[in-house]
Amino acid sequence: MTTNILMPALSPTMEKGNIVKWHVKTGDRVLPGDLLAEIETDKATMELECIDEGIITEITVKAGTENVSVNEIIAKIKIDEDLTDISNNKEHDAATVNEPSREKVNTNHNKTLTESSDRNNIKGAHQPDTRIKISPLARKLAEANNIDFNEIRGTGPYGRIVKSDIEKISNELLPHTNTQKETTTKKSNTNDLSTSDLKRSQLTDIEKIFINRDYETIQLTSIRKSIASKLVESKQSVPHFYLRRTVNVDKLLSIRSELNQELATQDVKLSINDFIIKAAAKALQDNKSCNSVWAGDRILRFKQADIAVAVAIDDGLITPVLKNANVKSLTDISKEMKNLAGKARTKKLLPEEYIGGSFSISNLGMMGVESFDAIINPPQASILAVGATCKKPLISQSGEVYIANVMSLSLSADHRVIDGATGAVFLGAIADNLANPFKLLL
Repeated sequence: MTTNILMPALSPTMEKGNIVKWHVKTGDRVLPGDLLAEIETDKATMELECIDEGIITEITVKAGTENVSVNEIIAKIKIDEDLTDISNNKEHDAATVNEPSREKVNTNHNKTLTESSDRNNIKGAHQPDTRIKISPLARKLAEANNIDFNEIRGTGPYGRIVKSDIEKISNELLPHTNTQKETTTKKSNTNDLSTSDLKRSQLTDIEKIFINRDYETIQLTSIRKSIASKLVESKQSVPHFYLRRTVNVDKLLSIRSELNQELATQDVKLSINDFIIKAAAKALQDNKSCNSVWAGDRILRFKQADIAVAVAIDDGLITPVLKNANVKSLTDISKEMKNLAGKARTKKLLPEEYIGGSFSISNLGMMGVESFDAIINPPQASILAVGATCKKPLISQSGEVYIANVMSLSLSADHRVIDGATGAVFLGAIADNLANPFKLLL
């Protein structure tokens, strides 16, 4: 029986994706768990795995194709329950069927979606079992190096054993495979860009302006396209207003130093951002109307504080979400954020790790930026922009001038959800928590 392999929805918001690379070709026999392709979404590059045993009879969407709609047919497979001779295929003969290439790269875990009359039974056919979760490439490396993987704790999605786990044990250097989408460039110069060589009609209006200048064209990645689209939409449709404050963080820096000395033996180092996350989480609990998102014709108000934290990556930024931050200790926040940030930079975040959140934090202080205003990430209703901590002169209540470490805070809020006075109280609560960090230890 021939079954269609469809472009899967790798996240709740995904509508289209890019086929980065196929790891199989027409005529290859595949087994459940085999890596079929790498799919690039607007957030990460994820792997598409096979759930049936059979032979790939056709690849309908070639590698490098962009903007493939969810549920579009991308390949076809003849599954073994009704496998017949495909020698009449003009391109391939059953006698030449080979094992698929195993030179595969592990990104994020996903299952192939297929069109089948028995679609509702697919999940039931793969109920949890006792098999070791290991990628095909990791298994091959383990067998080649006589490594028993039964006792290995996998670091991949859902505890899956991946290539890097085997490499760590075997200490072998394997060929590096770049899973990221290659940036294509175009170089022009005054010698080869004459109108006789390049028709002006093929250029955009912007390119025509610079036809006689040297430039490099950088093709947009899915992440960059998503950022551009969402932020333009945000500035055009969300009524932003901004509130700004400064806060004396001398006590915070002192307590952070003492705590890090105590935690040194546990390999934990608290960052200023950890305190900011905790301060914001507590403020959201104390100002519940701000712990909300705009849902078109209604407002959703949350009981727990799920905070998205901006993490810079090579081709943009992503905001992993730290859930239930209000009930977590500073140590727990530090450990979880370090893990999420690491996965974000290697594009290994699962959809549930970056979707959602009722509030965001963007901190550019470590880059020397003293203050800035951030753009709200819809449907969230606010975002906190954090600037660098600088020594500045302050005046005490008695009129004396003293030097203190001062941090700048800027709250961008959606006026449809948060009124000016409400936002001011909320920002004041964050500032007070940072100025008096003992509250964060309770």
